[in-house]
Amino acid sequence: MSPRKRASKTPVVPGPLAQFAGFLVGPGRTVVLILLLLSLFGGACYWGWQEVHGDVLASRDYMLSPEDIVVTDRPAWMSFDIREKVFQNASLSQNLSIMDPGLTERVASAFSVDPWVAKVNRVTKRYPATVMVDLEYHHPVCVVYICDELIPVDVKGNHLPARDLPPSELERYPRFECADLSTPRGPVGDRWGDARVVGAAQIAAALGDRWQHYHLDRIEAVESSDGDRPAHTVYRLYTRSGSMVVWGAAPGAKVADEPKPQEKIAYLDEEIRRYGTLEVSKDWRRELDLLFEIRNSHLKGEK
Repeated sequence: MSPRKRASKTPVVPGPLAQFAGFLVGPGRTVVLILLLLSLFGGACYWGWQEVHGDVLASRDYMLSPEDIVVTDRPAWMSFDIREKVFQNASLSQNLSIMDPGLTERVASAFSVDPWVAKVNRVTKRYPATVMVDLEYHHPVCVVYICDELIPVDVKGNHLPARDLPPSELERYPRFECADLSTPRGPVGDRWGDARVVGAAQIAAALGDRWQHYHLDRIEAVESSDGDRPAHTVYRLYTRSGSMVVWGAAPGAKVADEPKPQEKIAYLDEEIRRYGTLEVSKDWRRELDLLFEIRNSHLKGEK
């Protein structure tokens, strides 16, 4: 009898489960187990976040209110809360979240349109809910008296919201009056549109705290009638009792022989040092022309 032939064995291809089981017991089992655990952990976290993320993001640590905005360099004269003002005027939602990727841009835009804000330098956010806003302000330097109102302006002649400052604050600033001055041409926060307002604001800024020290009351602007010089605006300062100081042209105006603001202030300081007042006498309203006086003092110095 011939020997029986062995039956050839056809290799069996393992199925997916068999392959996976092979990985678990094979040399790569550690990596597979780690990947499996990470997948399970990630899935559990994702499912859990979907269940609670609404409550978490709505918590106090993520939601922003006006009190959570920190505004830097807030000036002492600003008695109102500009944060509340911006939230109202810009109609920002009270449901602001620091998780909003566009939050800093929205806050910067809201502050930039406020009339008191000259520039938004930077807006940053952090956890828990806080937004830092670095601002530059329009600082009032004088008020313009027009139509029985006092309207504050900054050194560049931008007119500012009078309603935001109490009357006692408005009355402490130098007052500018001009008979033929028109109302502001642009919206609040923009330039007045009259160079005479800018000139008065520059004079007020140059005098600073001396305004009170000199007992000054107001600034007026008139057109020059001096035939020896080209026509230009001349500013006069009036004391509380009516004495007049002819200041001359606005700071920066290109007028021949015009003393610099520092020279004018130095002359007035010397008058105060000598006499204690610009009035000289309560019964006599003095007229002091700074161009004439400073020119004469220079001539005396040359002799």
